Amino acid sequence: MFKKFVYITLTFIPNLAFSNEPKDWQLGFQKSASQSMTDIIWFHDYMLLPIITAITAFVLFLLLYTCIRYRASKNKVASTTSHNTLVEVIWTLVPCLILIVMAVPSFKVLYSQDKIPKAEVTIKAIGYQWYWGYEYPDENIIFDSYMIDEKDLKENQPRLLAVDNAVYVPVNKVIKVMITANDVLHAWALPSFGVKRDAVPGRINETWFKADRTGTFYGQCSELCGIKHAFMPITVNVVTEEEYNQWLENAKIKFAKHKNLNNIKIVKKIKEFN
Repeated sequence: MFKKFVYITLTFIPNLAFSNEPKDWQLGFQKSASQSMTDIIWFHDYMLLPIITAITAFVLFLLLYTCIRYRASKNKVASTTSHNTLVEVIWTLVPCLILIVMAVPSFKVLYSQDKIPKAEVTIKAIGYQWYWGYEYPDENIIFDSYMIDEKDLKENQPRLLAVDNAVYVPVNKVIKVMITANDVLHAWALPSFGVKRDAVPGRINETWFKADRTGTFYGQCSELCGIKHAFMPITVNVVTEEEYNQWLENAKIKFAKHKNLNNIKIVKKIKEFN
């Protein structure tokens, strides 16, 4: 009984219970791992929700009051009032004021996401049917990232989210992500970082994030891109700078760009020959 109570309680407090990946029956956002996502959560929890709740309660009160106060049994003679200038002015101005109050913090959040600071690490994400490819242009690294089949999952690897080659980034560093696609529309999205950008063929979109804690963070393609849309996840490992440098040394050997490009050319030739 106690376990059920704890599970139900944690379900309704998602920011405390869940962190880096979606969970069954989760409500709300994943726990923030960047300042951008912290701002988004604040805007949602402390600006939008109170306003929406107040409007809903007020409208419900008006409906109930109208149904009771102006019911037919109490008003034998119907009112002939056609309009009320004061009421019409109020219901026009009040929504405008509410929108202005909401606009100020929302513009601040949007501006902070669009203005990319000087990047310390640059990554290029390319959407394919149906997987993600990554490049570290400054490090001569290129690799593909495929979802791990359910039968090959290891302990603690989430279904439909774990990949064979994850992206590695250092903590507390500005990461710029250049996003494009090779075939159809995709979208690179990581909820914990507050990041979501469309991947458009022939065009490069840019976004950024600065992870404030280490861990493994999961996302997915968020644009309906075809039959295997649900099978192109995103995995980002945020590590310390020492661990990142160590990964970088190994990756420069394992994912050297010229080697991978040669392998791609060989595969294309084999396909053309067949």
